[in-house]
Amino acid sequence: MAEITELLAQARCGEQGADQALYGLVYDRLHALAHGQLKGDKRLAQTTSLVHEAYLRLAQPASLNALDRAHFFAVAATAMRQIVIDRARAAHADKRGGGAINVSLSKAEGAINSDDPVSLLRVDAALGRLRNVDAKLSTLVELKVFGGLEGAEIAHALGVSERTVKRYWRQARALLELELQ
Repeated sequence: MAEITELLAQARCGEQGADQALYGLVYDRLHALAHGQLKGDKRLAQTTSLVHEAYLRLAQPASLNALDRAHFFAVAATAMRQIVIDRARAAHADKRGGGAINVSLSKAEGAINSDDPVSLLRVDAALGRLRNVDAKLSTLVELKVFGGLEGAEIAHALGVSERTVKRYWRQARALLELELQ
């Protein structure tokens, strides 16, 4: 874990090869995050494609400003979420608005199904509205649902206790359930 933080610092300073070494170290975890993003879609090539596209975004100098391992994976989760949402919008641009369905947060939490872009877009829209109400709750949902991070990892990324994460999660669930009804 300390090695990832060290490589991030080296990459920020422009050290030759630090970004490739970082990619080698985080690839498996990024792949697991991507797999979590694409639950329900068993195509390995799409998972690998998501990892590579996300890393291209993460390799930009602004993204290498991550402070540590947890912050890096939080940024990675956000990048992957944006890519999945962009893909869903592009694939179903002609279907926007028609056939809208209710989506429960427990369905979203259990598995974001990239084969159901309407649900994915509704969850994303609700998350955007939640961000307007409370940005920290929105970030927590993004890390948990889209990033697949656990309580301790989320606590570290947000700089709060695990107990606070649980309390925030209850608040976020209640607000999102209202938004998704």
